Amino acid sequence: MSKQAEKFLKSMDDKTKQRIIKAIKNIPQGDISPYKAIKGYYRLRTGNHRVLYEWVSNEQILVAVVEFRGNVYKKGV
Repeated sequence: MSKQAEKFLKSMDDKTKQRIIKAIKNIPQGDISPYKAIKGYYRLRTGNHRVLYEWVSNEQILVAVVEFRGNVYKKGV
């Protein structure tokens, strides 16, 4: 998990933090689509938050960005 993702999660309340972590742990299930701006990245929708990640190996992912829905696409990876 990137430093940005960790910092964002620490700033969230416990209920939101647990919901996002649960969604990340359940990948590849959930509302997932390819992130068109950067090849190889995917977008996970969790309520008003978005998680941008990439597959590192068959069973391992790198969470690059966790951010509010409106801000994630402005900041990018």
